[in-house]
Amino acid sequence: MYGASVRTDDFDYDLPSGLIAQRPTQPRDACRLMVVDRTSGQIDHRVFSDIVEYLRAGDLLVVNDTRVLPARLVGAKDETGGAVELLLLRERYAGVWECLVRPGRRLKPGARVTFGDGVLTGLVVDVLGDSGGRVVQFTTREGTFLDAVHALGETPLPPYVTEPLADPELYQTVYAREERSAAAPTAGLHFTPELLARLEAAGVELARVELDVGLDTFRPVAEDDPAQHVMHSERYRVSDRVAEAHARTRAEGGRVFAVGTTSARALESAAREGEGTVVAAEGATDLFVLPGHRFAAVDAMVTNFHVPRSTLLMMVSAFAGRELVLHAYEVAKGSGYRFLSFGDALLFL
Repeated sequence: MYGASVRTDDFDYDLPSGLIAQRPTQPRDACRLMVVDRTSGQIDHRVFSDIVEYLRAGDLLVVNDTRVLPARLVGAKDETGGAVELLLLRERYAGVWECLVRPGRRLKPGARVTFGDGVLTGLVVDVLGDSGGRVVQFTTREGTFLDAVHALGETPLPPYVTEPLADPELYQTVYAREERSAAAPTAGLHFTPELLARLEAAGVELARVELDVGLDTFRPVAEDDPAQHVMHSERYRVSDRVAEAHARTRAEGGRVFAVGTTSARALESAAREGEGTVVAAEGATDLFVLPGHRFAAVDAMVTNFHVPRSTLLMMVSAFAGRELVLHAYEVAKGSGYRFLSFGDALLFL
């Protein structure tokens, strides 16, 4: 959905590499939390566990409970033995995945890649664009595809995280369920079971949506006009239970807090299906939220500090206003906040 006329340069800012977090805060909810009032512009500096103070009984906290696959596979091309790195992006149907392949130029349809001494084999069946995208059909020597992926795969980290992660579970939310994503819904990384229990005890309801996070979430928009950007499509699901909880919350005067842009995208996609009302919906969404978008499903948003020129920064700017968001980012930089996936958090009220 395209809104006000903007340029990609409008969402650019200088991000010093020293502010990019290389490891998560421990414990998770000890990271910093910047609280921004969208109406007054007031900015408060808190700790993430203080988020309990900003929600009240009757509010709805919506999380994306997708789990990250160990989606990075390293194998060898059958013809030459050359090393191939493959990243699982999206399952089209059983055994057939859209993937990002490096180096991709030589892998044409018909090429085969072997992983783990033949435990898993991939056949390239189609080319997707010119950036290394491929459709790959997998076969296993024994067991299931997911068995092979768990035996051979590694958890993919964002390209700006250059330090290895001692425990892959640190790149999973504590409420993650079904493995479908190539990246974590990182706003949710700050929650702990104890913090969720405190919110529940305060009368806050938890709702779970699904949105399979793809790698395009990290990629800056290349086009000068963001409306020309081809928005990536991601599978999402909003259940009947979530739609009912959303309607009940609004009817009773509660607020809907989306944890992350992925939860917000799922809710807004379901609202698009319901012509302004969140309904149960499942499928692929290519919703692109730019300033001018009228949010139908979200009253507050928990998020991280995003990559310059990214679709995520554009969505947050649509929600809170571009000038306020970029001002908050400058305040964060001056105050030593940690940025991106393992960084600190923002709460827009």
